[in-house]
Amino acid sequence: MTEQKDPAPRDEPARRRRIIGAAAAVAVVVAGAVAAVTLWPRGDGQNATGPATTVPVPTVVPTVVPTVVPSVPSTVTTPSTAAPAFAYQPLWPFSGAADAAAWQASYRQGGHQPWHLDPALTAQSFAQGYLGFAGIDQITGRRTAGTEAWVGVGYRLPNGNPATAAVVHLAKLGTGGDAPWEVVGTEDTTLTVTRPGYGTTVTSPVTVGGAITGVDESLRVQVREPRGLAGERGGVPAGGQQAPWAVTVGFTAPPGTVLTIAVSTGGHVADVERFAITGVRAGG
Repeated sequence: MTEQKDPAPRDEPARRRRIIGAAAAVAVVVAGAVAAVTLWPRGDGQNATGPATTVPVPTVVPTVVPTVVPSVPSTVTTPSTAAPAFAYQPLWPFSGAADAAAWQASYRQGGHQPWHLDPALTAQSFAQGYLGFAGIDQITGRRTAGTEAWVGVGYRLPNGNPATAAVVHLAKLGTGGDAPWEVVGTEDTTLTVTRPGYGTTVTSPVTVGGAITGVDESLRVQVREPRGLAGERGGVPAGGQQAPWAVTVGFTAPPGTVLTIAVSTGGHVADVERFAITGVRAGG
């Protein structure tokens, strides 16, 4: 039997050529991939090759919006409900804002003494009840401007016509639509009291003075405090055209007491025909 040999050696060059060709194909693919990685755009829109460049990737830090906390003041201011400072010397019927507020509370609860809301009734009550001028029983005029009022009070002449003895000045004391009226002085013309100064502090005896226009007048000066008459001087002759007058009056009142000094004249057709007042405080 004749032995046959393997034909592989004859085909070995072809097999090697196939392996080398496959390796070359892989190399081409790898080279193309590397070339693709190293390409970057040119400014003219074409691609260019060059050395590989590592481009750093920026780290993105999220923006944090700060929380704004509104500032809170250390003290909180609330609207004030306190009564504004009273511009005058309170004379009658209340001693001050607290006294007026107490009346407001009683009025709101039970309607007590509604005449405090009428400046004319308050002025007439002041002349008749507080000063003791019983014959001053007429309201001769009135005008109001905001929280102030001026009321003419007087008497009737023998012919029946009204005559004004004084114009009483009033102001609302306290707050609210039901703030009461307070007598604070008089608006004077032919009889004035200018000494002592309005709102000043005085001691006993006090010199009281002013001016008068009239004939054969007889002046009476009284010093009053809320509990009654504190001092008085009468029968002081006076007269002329804006003629000065003055008199010294002793009185007794605790320090700090509100005093009403009133000067009056009459005797022609009525006991009190004119009067004027001022307000002061008693000193120690």
